[in-house]
Amino acid sequence: MPEGSYHHGNLRAALLERAEAVLTESGAVGLSLRGLARDLGVSHAAPTRHFRDRQAVLDALAVDGFTELNGRLRAATDEPGPVEQRLIALGRAYLGFAVERAALLQLMFTAKHEEQSSQELRELGHQALEIAARLIGEAQRNGIVRSGDPVRLAQVAFSTVHGLATLAVGGLLDDTPLDEATELALQVLLAGLRATP
Repeated sequence: MPEGSYHHGNLRAALLERAEAVLTESGAVGLSLRGLARDLGVSHAAPTRHFRDRQAVLDALAVDGFTELNGRLRAATDEPGPVEQRLIALGRAYLGFAVERAALLQLMFTAKHEEQSSQELRELGHQALEIAARLIGEAQRNGIVRSGDPVRLAQVAFSTVHGLATLAVGGLLDDTPLDEATELALQVLLAGLRATP
């Protein structure tokens, strides 16, 4: 695509879109500013107007990824309806993102724990847990979820859905359709979280 076709910041978005495709195809090692420029048909210098180096591209991908994931999780928790229904929607939202964008999610978690990660990235990286913990806290106040630290319960819930996503991405669910596995996992998870009468 000719350089002149990018305007009003479109090149930055195109660079990130292509960078995620490269990340999915060949991992972070396959990513370079020069390669992105070549793929998009722009000058080698064009990407440096938006990103100082390869690491800046990776950081921007992680920030955008957490922003989208958190948006999906918030949308699930803000849905009208009973809190149990919203807990299930939250699990589906995380699984959907984790399966659709597995390479990006791996980068996000790696980037979040880097020593040089930005404050913005660290804060965005914690929001998913906070969103889940808030909904679990609401469910506790309604007598639906067992007592206990909502953050710890959210961590266990995330480990369940993240584990299922990892199996799905790795092709390890054998003949079990992902939709079926998702619904079963979420029902079992909810049963485990449920308050004892």
